[in-house]
Amino acid sequence: MNPEPRKPPQDAVTVRHLRLGIGSVGIALPVALVVGHLVATRRLTLLDSLSGYYHTEMRDVFVGALCAIGVFLIAYRYRWPDDALGTVAGVLAVAVALFPTTVGAAAGTTSQSDRWVGVVHQVAAAALFVLLAVFCLALFTRPDRVGVPPSPSAVRFYRACGGIILLAILLALASTQLPADVRHTLKPVLWCETAAVFAFGAAWVAKSDALLRAAGEGSKDPGEAPRDLVA
Repeated sequence: MNPEPRKPPQDAVTVRHLRLGIGSVGIALPVALVVGHLVATRRLTLLDSLSGYYHTEMRDVFVGALCAIGVFLIAYRYRWPDDALGTVAGVLAVAVALFPTTVGAAAGTTSQSDRWVGVVHQVAAAALFVLLAVFCLALFTRPDRVGVPPSPSAVRFYRACGGIILLAILLALASTQLPADVRHTLKPVLWCETAAVFAFGAAWVAKSDALLRAAGEGSKDPGEAPRDLVA
């Protein structure tokens, strides 16, 4: 009789599900916001940023998705410094959801307190994207606990995702120097945020699959630590 396939350890399955959940929600968020707003208004109207959908009928989707990502990141546990960075990123994601971007600032229609809320939103969002790039560039590319590195193709993919996130941040910042009418027409911040979120989600989904494969392969020696929970 052939031996039964080795089942991945429960810890590996749990972390894999966390990573898959983080990535899936991230990939779905821009699509859900745009399509939901289209269905609700019956016209294709793109806002200047993903954060702008907070002030539409898609507020609950925006807040709920970011809070879900935040909880996933806070609950995510693997090893140092993944745990600490995941917790910080989770808190930042919740802050982005609860401290909305301001509207009407250009027309002087927002209060001073609203402007400070907007500043908190912008700082938290920028820091969150930077940390997500760090996961892709520095953490996902490391060897696992027993020193087995990810494949070269996987490393290239994670680095590409991290590079896209950083490039999107830089382009979004640079776009603030464009004339207001150009920004409103081209919506560079929206496209940069969408690209960064897609890259972040793709990296986490890919890493979740790599985790489960490594855990399923395991070690032939019962006394040897299984090759699971790759970082």
